Amino acid sequence: MYRHSNGLGAILSYPFGGIPSDQVERILATGGSDVDIFFVSMSAGDPAGRDHEYLEWHTYDHRPEQHRIKSIRASLRLMSTPTLHDARIISLAPYDEVDHVMTYFFDDANGLAPFNELAQALREAGRMPLNLPPVDRNVFRVTTKASNRRLTIGADVLPWWPAESVYLLLERGFAPVDLLLEVDGVAGIWSGAAAPEHLPASLRTSTSQDSEGMQISYLFIDEDPLPVGEALRPVLDDRWTTTGAVPLLAAPFCSIHSRLDWERHSI
Repeated sequence: MYRHSNGLGAILSYPFGGIPSDQVERILATGGSDVDIFFVSMSAGDPAGRDHEYLEWHTYDHRPEQHRIKSIRASLRLMSTPTLHDARIISLAPYDEVDHVMTYFFDDANGLAPFNELAQALREAGRMPLNLPPVDRNVFRVTTKASNRRLTIGADVLPWWPAESVYLLLERGFAPVDLLLEVDGVAGIWSGAAAPEHLPASLRTSTSQDSEGMQISYLFIDEDPLPVGEALRPVLDDRWTTTGAVPLLAAPFCSIHSRLDWERHSI
């Protein structure tokens, strides 16, 4: 059994035994992720410093409501901190301003219409008390799903795996993820290609339409993200030199699941 620290004082013990799902045809035959696209909202911190107030509202009021939409299969909230921000490998404008990333995973692009309608309905009902300054919003189509060999869970279910942190890559141009998956601490990866044509007009930002050829990758981390980032640095440098992919953001974020997550961090 593999035992290691997750960098937050706890000890994780896995794999839990048995053959990894991605190697068992009978498991795969029972079903897989039907996620086809995901909506990504990147925001700056609150100018008045009310980030924790915002997170409390979003986590306990706004985010649960989104799951009444049948097309939404999963959601993921990420947050930066001063320490994590300082550890970014690449952070170009305007993405240097990003402190919050919210992702909703959909089974079909048709789910974006009721998603947008729900936002309008909640706003009219007085349920949108706080908004963070938007940096970018976009829609991405899933292109790659891969799970590290040491995990027993399959790549299809990574969005439901309670990763403590995520290393986020935003690049212009496409490159494979194989070498990234071999870095210690990277448990799995999902990538997507920008599909701004599916983004409702009311959700667009000035950067939304300038996303042709853009790729986003979520590196799900199961170790302290800071040393993982240092281990990723030479691999990413080589990736950007040899593949032609142009980095826009390469940054560690912590995952937010409840009040406990932001209370132990400070923005």
